Amino acid sequence: MVEAVWGSNPRFSDGVAYRFVRSEGKTFPSHRCLIPASEFHMTVGSRKYRVTLDGGNFFYLAAIWEPALGDWPLCYRIVTVAANPEVAHYQDRHGAIIHRREVKQWLDRTVAEADLLVTPPARTFVIEELGAQAVQTALNFQRLYRPVRRPFPASKSVQNSPRFEP
Repeated sequence: MVEAVWGSNPRFSDGVAYRFVRSEGKTFPSHRCLIPASEFHMTVGSRKYRVTLDGGNFFYLAAIWEPALGDWPLCYRIVTVAANPEVAHYQDRHGAIIHRREVKQWLDRTVAEADLLVTPPARTFVIEELGAQAVQTALNFQRLYRPVRRPFPASKSVQNSPRFEP
């Protein structure tokens, strides 16, 4: 594993460091690499979102590395695919997901790009807004009801049994 800068050398692109490369119509016969990830983020206007795999597993983003040139260090760009249905509500594209079982196929070029760089199916991702207030989806029993100890009448055999009252 090596450290690299995210984005291409801006000297060769009018001062802009390109961070992504589209997968469509391209082949990547060399300089393939992987970016380990457990999530990626999206920004839409002033809102920020976290995107994770539905099962919570980590994954890799397909990427292409470029050698250091002059004073610009080793760098990489993430390969993108068309957004899947969940992400498409927010943006048009996202990084190409490489699952753990596909790592060697991507790095060793044993499977064609077209078979690996695909849009994931629906229900692949969980998207949550960062900094948003949590929404309570179920009643919190302990918060709404508190145990109260009351003595039963003397005729009862059980004394001080807990009861719940709102």
